[in-house]
Amino acid sequence: MARPRVRLVVTADDFGYCPRRDEGIVEAFLAGAVTSVSLLVNGAAAESAAELARRHQIPTGLHANLSEGRPVGPARDGDSSLLSPEGFFLGKMGFREAVAAGDVALPQVREELEAQLSRFRELLGRDPTHVDGHQHVHVLPGVCQVFAEALQACGVRFTRLPMERGVGGCAWLEAAARAFASSVERDAQAAVGPFSRYGLRWTEAFVGLSTCGRHMSADHVSGALARALEDIPTDYALTAELMAHPGYPSVPPAGGCGEGPDAFSCSWERLHELRVLTTPTLRARLGQDEKAGTPLCASSGELGMGKRSRQKLLKRPKDLGPNHPPPLPGAQAPDPTHPR
Repeated sequence: MARPRVRLVVTADDFGYCPRRDEGIVEAFLAGAVTSVSLLVNGAAAESAAELARRHQIPTGLHANLSEGRPVGPARDGDSSLLSPEGFFLGKMGFREAVAAGDVALPQVREELEAQLSRFRELLGRDPTHVDGHQHVHVLPGVCQVFAEALQACGVRFTRLPMERGVGGCAWLEAAARAFASSVERDAQAAVGPFSRYGLRWTEAFVGLSTCGRHMSADHVSGALARALEDIPTDYALTAELMAHPGYPSVPPAGGCGEGPDAFSCSWERLHELRVLTTPTLRARLGQDEKAGTPLCASSGELGMGKRSRQKLLKRPKDLGPNHPPPLPGAQAPDPTHPR
């Protein structure tokens, strides 16, 4: 069956989290299964990860982190609305709750983002190819505006818009994970306005909320891409991003962002993603070896799209599914809400 032409970017998140994670990510990159990485500059292995990126010429972006571990900016030296009394970020849900309550000072968010961008340049000697958000913090209300301003100021054009079509109907997701994924999509849809005003770009399609950890399979990835392509003309060429978290499980106390590795990182689910990405089944399902298949791409210039095309896709009536508001104009037991 004819379908739109798709160029797929496969981004491995959490580069720099721990040496074992990074070993698996580099393995996937060298196997051709991952095309870019997002670096946690406050990760325990950030420096060695940066060296790996340079050695293997891995396209590397910043995984902006406002929710896990310790900050790298001025917040580390005193009181901050971003931190707990113990000096750590507030956590995935804690940060969201603080933002919703109006307890987060957005100028402090801007300071931390700028500090992480500066740290990235120190580590890599260049600007990031893209900037996305650890645990999708970059699309939260208010934060998305500051995020877009910071990226424009430093000249970064590319980001991630975590809107996966039909994720609310993925019955294999636990109820908590499905609810979290749906909330991420709602936040991402609301972030379209600020991102567009500041000239940011992103792929036309995104996959990863329904395929995280134990839920990654060739069937689920190819199915998510198929949902993303519904109602798109067969002569249309577009880019898509698959968010992934491959790696070997962390072994405490090594890893993390200042607090040690979390349960998801220590579980078998990271290794499961690595195996799915690097075995032939997924490649065959995507048809990457076929002329009409889904080739991988890594260039940051291929990540974005024109504003007119983006608005056309956002206006499709089925884009967000029945559980979402209409588009704006123009081994261990991990957290069940873990889509990162």
